[in-house]
Amino acid sequence: MAIIGELIKAAIDFTGKVVKQPDPVKAQQEVLYDLLNDAKDTAFGMHYNFEGVLDSQDLYSAFAQTVPVFDYDRLEKEWWHRIVKGENDITWPGETHYLALSSGTTSHSKTIPVTDDMLDAIKRAGMQQVAALSNFNLPPEFFEKQILMLGSSTDLKDINGHKAGEISGISASNIPFWFRGYYKPGKDIAQISDFDAKIKEIARQAPEWDIGSLSGIPAWIELMLKEVIKTHKLKNIHEIWPNLAVYTSGGVDFEPYRKSLEKLLAHPLIYIDTYLASEGFLAMQKRPDITSMALVVDNGIFFEFVPFEEKNITSDGGVIDGAEVLTLADVEEGKEYVLLISTVAGAWRYTIGDTVTFTDVSRYEIKITGRTKQFLNVAGSQLSVLQMNKAIQAMCHQYSTNMEEFIVATIHRGDELIDRWYISSDTQLDDVQLAKDLDQNLRDNNKNYAVARTRALKDVEVVTIPVETFHQWAEQNKKRGGQVKIPRVMKEAQFLEFEEFVKKNRP
Repeated sequence: MAIIGELIKAAIDFTGKVVKQPDPVKAQQEVLYDLLNDAKDTAFGMHYNFEGVLDSQDLYSAFAQTVPVFDYDRLEKEWWHRIVKGENDITWPGETHYLALSSGTTSHSKTIPVTDDMLDAIKRAGMQQVAALSNFNLPPEFFEKQILMLGSSTDLKDINGHKAGEISGISASNIPFWFRGYYKPGKDIAQISDFDAKIKEIARQAPEWDIGSLSGIPAWIELMLKEVIKTHKLKNIHEIWPNLAVYTSGGVDFEPYRKSLEKLLAHPLIYIDTYLASEGFLAMQKRPDITSMALVVDNGIFFEFVPFEEKNITSDGGVIDGAEVLTLADVEEGKEYVLLISTVAGAWRYTIGDTVTFTDVSRYEIKITGRTKQFLNVAGSQLSVLQMNKAIQAMCHQYSTNMEEFIVATIHRGDELIDRWYISSDTQLDDVQLAKDLDQNLRDNNKNYAVARTRALKDVEVVTIPVETFHQWAEQNKKRGGQVKIPRVMKEAQFLEFEEFVKKNRP
């Protein structure tokens, strides 16, 4: 009998029963007060008179009226560049020892402060996730197995005395001592920066491990599993890791990857979604049999929501000055929102770049629906990534194929505007017919798109390519592995560069 596993499972079950879920609205009010109080003597807090905000009768209204909405460029230009240079007490009290380097999915790369308070918050959120495992009916033996976390390199570089890298690498370099016996691939492999070299070394050592769960971006997890299977000539990954039971995904919609991933398994896993961004651990799936995540409402992050409507959003996906902004108390299920956060890392009313929708307000559960800068509206179609994903999934079902990756842009074809899609497929398809079917699906399910197709948007084209082409492009652009996600939508200039790459690398 797995005695240690029994004890751990019992402890998790006990924690799940005795720890009450917080009242989300009250918890958020307390988080906002604590953030303002802790930061009132920073340069940012004094500039925006946090002392006065704290003395006001209506804390949130005073905060929203005093502090503007920031995107990364504005916050970096006005405040964060001073932190990168080595100054202290700028947007959060004390020194900042780490900088998270974003992957630049939608724009240029970003350098985001990661404070010790944020690292502590990430660890606490991780413990909430562990406690939530009591809801998934896992056997005691599971809690004795190892966890393979496929993140970015823990070999952090120095920037003006700060340790800098992707957030998954920073988090892995700060794992608690008690967790190190469970953590794989271990310190040495985690430091390898070259993704292909990393997964080859993982494959070499794979027989020595007893993996119970995986964590990482779906595309890169799939590549890693394929390498292990290829190296050891396996039929599926369960031949070498028979106790693999859980996969914790994050950052992207898992559904496009499900079919291809399950081809590598002897049986499906329990899939748990998380929302760990460079700016913090924002949400996690706490219940089985759903695909939504509960916001972490009591752990150093204050959330605001901008209705994702044309009146609130600029043409390039920014938030318009004076846009409508809501708190958790005022959101509605089924509506799409741009997410703003204020955090213990010194982000203030910060547009993280994601759009979300609430699936259950009472449980404060959300789904990520896309990126603010990754939606098609050049021709007035107002297509979100969520709507694109649904259409692609419909095509997968209709054509009985896998379409894991896609990139689309509205481009000029002579004097006309058209949408051109590059879509991965594991079977040979008629691209012309696929374009017609995809176009019709989008017309049927999005009225703005249907109107655009009668006006500015003159045509739709589809080019199917192997999924490996997307991975090769990501590798050439240093967007492979770690927290990196392949963009769904590109602007015309970047898209034409991608198209040239595809033409040069067609099999």
